[in-house]
Amino acid sequence: MNIQAEKIELVKMLLDTENPRIIESIKKIFIKEKTSDFWDNLSIEQRNEIERASLEIENGEVTEYDTFMQKHR
Repeated sequence: MNIQAEKIELVKMLLDTENPRIIESIKKIFIKEKTSDFWDNLSIEQRNEIERASLEIENGEVTEYDTFMQKHR
């Protein structure tokens, strides 16, 4: 699929329509995409990992960067 050709075709269709519902629907799609939260795009595994790490931080289960790096040098 040629993305540029698809975009041009969509622009032509948008310019040709007189249906305000179609225009409003397209506008809503773009607004929703701009405001979507990155969290919604993460997999369940990624979300679980972030939540687990957050709990570890809250419980003080952290290691200072320098300490961590000394062990791995």
